[in-house]
Amino acid sequence: QVQLVESGGGLVQAGGSLRLSCVVSGRTFSAYGMAWFRQAPGKEREFVAAISVSGGSTDYADSVKGRFTISRVNAANTLFLQMNSLKPEDTAVYYCNRQAASRQWPWGQGTQVTVSS
Repeated sequence: QVQLVESGGGLVQAGGSLRLSCVVSGRTFSAYGMAWFRQAPGKEREFVAAISVSGGSTDYADSVKGRFTISRVNAANTLFLQMNSLKPEDTAVYYCNRQAASRQWPWGQGTQVTVSS
């Protein structure tokens, strides 16, 4: 049974940084393209960033380009999201999952990121 465990969120002032982690168990992590998503209060879940199986290819939502960096360590079954220059509009619960929307696993609990102005 696959399990996604996100961590690293917290309260930070605007302009600050956070590094999120996602540990995947129950599947061969290195076989899947992965992504980060986020959901703000009252809004639908949205795509943030994606990374290929090898880590050689990445993609970002326009709203986070140049500020966020997605990475992975396959040997540790772990996905990362380095978030710099945070803005209040980045406030959301952040989730990791497979990149392919039609093949996603059950969602984890996510990790709360709150950016104060």
